Amino acid sequence: MNKEEIIKQGQYVLDIEADALRKVSNALDDSFYDAVQLMYNTKGRVIVTGMGKSGHVGKKIAATLSSVGTPAFFVHPAEASHGDLGMITKNDIILALSYSGESKELADIIAYSRRFGIKLICMVGRKDSTLARSSDLVICYPKFEEACSFGMAPTTSTTVSLAYGDALAMTLLEMKGFSKEQYKDRHPGGKLGAMLLKVKELMAKGDDMPLVPAGTKMSKALIEMTQKSLGCLGITDADGSLIGVITDGDLRRNMAPDLLNKDVLQVMTKNPKTINGDMLAEEAVRLMNEKEITNIFVVKDNKPEGLLHIHQCLRAGVV
Repeated sequence: MNKEEIIKQGQYVLDIEADALRKVSNALDDSFYDAVQLMYNTKGRVIVTGMGKSGHVGKKIAATLSSVGTPAFFVHPAEASHGDLGMITKNDIILALSYSGESKELADIIAYSRRFGIKLICMVGRKDSTLARSSDLVICYPKFEEACSFGMAPTTSTTVSLAYGDALAMTLLEMKGFSKEQYKDRHPGGKLGAMLLKVKELMAKGDDMPLVPAGTKMSKALIEMTQKSLGCLGITDADGSLIGVITDGDLRRNMAPDLLNKDVLQVMTKNPKTINGDMLAEEAVRLMNEKEITNIFVVKDNKPEGLLHIHQCLRAGVV
């Protein structure tokens, strides 16, 4: 195949799958509503199962549901027949994936659900399939073609199942009012966790904050600034409110033989930019970049709670 033919083939596959997704979207009906309601009201977990490529898709659906507030896990049909059926309780709901609806490996899970009255939802391509006839709720896709040249390799069908699972999960997310904070609790590691870190989780606070009261001589202030090693110094009034900051830039601008004898009020920058501890660290980094500063004080009712330095964000993987 030449370059043009390769690109054309890729577009052919993507166009077929995109058309199928549009068909499924337009055909969304009461079965989607009923499936969401069952999952929303269940007292147990959503047990996802499927064989082969459907199994791979099922694992992703279970992972997505769990990550956005609907407890779920994947049970392999073959392992279910050798003891893992015991993982499924009467309070759970089973979501079974099989485009043909004839996967023999699902037989024991189907029988188990019928024996113990466990709700069974299926996602299939045929309403007259064995799986569909055995289920409490049938999600049946409209007709579409697989994207392989001989129409057999699971391609379009797995894409549709994956997207349908996302639609279920994201609808449940909205219904449950699932928040960014809850999402972060389930994603503490990696880039996702770093993106959702709040300023108060990274900032220096307490005795680690470089602070001196108004009226302090620069000779003493510089010692405090140097010991805390955060590149700036906060100045507070008699009430403990932040009234100014001294940065490396302020020191350079005021460099003179009498610098050490000056009062901090003569050197500080008044009314400095501040943030609150509940701000996302990612937003704070954006603000520091815009203002071309490397640190910023965190205040509550104008009283300093902490100091955020760009290096703290770097170490946490925020930027």
